[in-house]
Amino acid sequence: MKIGELAQLVDGKVVCGHAMLDREIEYAFASDLMSDVLTVRADKLLLITGLANMQAVRTAEMADIPAIVFVRNKTISEDMIQLAEDNGIVLIESPFTMFRASGILYSKGVKPVY
Repeated sequence: MKIGELAQLVDGKVVCGHAMLDREIEYAFASDLMSDVLTVRADKLLLITGLANMQAVRTAEMADIPAIVFVRNKTISEDMIQLAEDNGIVLIESPFTMFRASGILYSKGVKPVY
């Protein structure tokens, strides 16, 4: 699924990375614990989280995660946007809960990592 399509499914607002919305996502992982995210090994992975701080973007950078959906109406800071832009990461804000966003994406074919 393309990042642009999944952003629409979760009623998301793309905050940065507009030029990368054609990238494909195959898997998703939902967590607020970035130490758990670092244990996941999958290509074309989407991170779904409510942890709206620099740690989430740095974790995505270290794990080569191309996109993050921030759930529960979390607001993304300018520092997060700058770091994401520097590393080619798409940031999306969604009003949905983590459960709802995950369920919608799963029902549309995004696979869990395990």
